[in-house]
Amino acid sequence: MILQAFFLAIAQIGDRPFRKVLMLGVLLTFALLVAATVGLLWLVQTYFGDGITLPWIGEVQWVDSLFSATSILVMLFLSIFLMVPVASAITSFFLDEIAQAVEDRHYPQLPEARNVPFAEALSDSVAFLGVLIVANLLGLIVYLIFLVTAVLAPFAPFVFYALNGYLLGREYFTLVAIRRIGRKEATRMRKKYGSTVFLAGVLMTVPLTVPVVNLLVPVLGAATFTHLFQMLNKER
Repeated sequence: MILQAFFLAIAQIGDRPFRKVLMLGVLLTFALLVAATVGLLWLVQTYFGDGITLPWIGEVQWVDSLFSATSILVMLFLSIFLMVPVASAITSFFLDEIAQAVEDRHYPQLPEARNVPFAEALSDSVAFLGVLIVANLLGLIVYLIFLVTAVLAPFAPFVFYALNGYLLGREYFTLVAIRRIGRKEATRMRKKYGSTVFLAGVLMTVPLTVPVVNLLVPVLGAATFTHLFQMLNKER
């Protein structure tokens, strides 16, 4: 069932709504990361200016340049872990377009979906973004601890897959199901099929390890979970 939903999503990746949401997600994510980098550099320039004065050494002129270069490297490093979570959160705001495109093509017999209010969609997207970023930063710390511990090092990748699998599965299934059965019933259904939702989320994390391809994950995830929800809802 999970693989069937995934391959159906891949087959539709070239559709116009998919391309539109993908481009919006990537552009907005890139703009957000650039803005964060510029903001960090501004803080460095504001607090360190052209240099600082150190005891017994005197004025040091290159400190601001060092911190600026370090800030850029830090943002580039964090973007590896934050690009996809941020793109996922932004794409979730446009998830309705992906879900509707899937339903129009594969489930034309369905009645019109519930219209999610703008405020609710914005709240869900912001909450999703916050949870993903905090969880991935905490996961990064655990991941690094595992890497430097000889006994735990082989299990480090499982932290990445389990954490993101759970988060992606939980959020995407809930956001897709809300359109059809409301928030309360969506939560109940997600818990009922928890193992299936989790495994589908883990499947979505596999492309996360492939550069460039990982940017497709938010769109593929939304489409895959739309199919999965319809299959599970029919079974239910």
